[in-house]
Amino acid sequence: MPNRKLTAAAVGAAIAPFLVAIPAGTASAHGYVDAPPSRQAQCANGTVECGAIKWEPQSVEGPKGLKSCSGGNERFAELDDDSKAWKATPIGTHATFNWTLTAQHSTATWEYYIGDDKVASFDQGGEQPPKQLSHDVDLSGYSGHQTVLAVWNVADTANAFYSCIDVNIGAK
Repeated sequence: MPNRKLTAAAVGAAIAPFLVAIPAGTASAHGYVDAPPSRQAQCANGTVECGAIKWEPQSVEGPKGLKSCSGGNERFAELDDDSKAWKATPIGTHATFNWTLTAQHSTATWEYYIGDDKVASFDQGGEQPPKQLSHDVDLSGYSGHQTVLAVWNVADTANAFYSCIDVNIGAK
């Protein structure tokens, strides 16, 4: 019996350094706007060349209160680059923003911004949303090319998910 314990301890000590090197899996509780195509959707579709966001468009998460397309996440900084060839979707003065959620967090609010102006807010009251969710947003106070920042404020964490959508208001 002592030899088994000694052998098990030796094996454990030998593999421990390798266990530390194994990366942890990413959480699947994320979401993004897929229509009109957000910047991360354009990356995932290959419309615009991007880095790692191509494979995980749902992962733009950062602290609540940010106003950046990358959610302050350096891995996805290309989403903040307005010089990229983002395609602006022609819309009228109203738009329906469709979210795809890979898992549903209980949600405080959904917010939509153009610049520093909050153009819409939807209170989820801490409930879990469905896997597909849409919001109709009135953008009649704006025209031409605009970047809409859509924010999903999670109810039970300090984080939010961020998605920027380039639109051409009044072009449809």
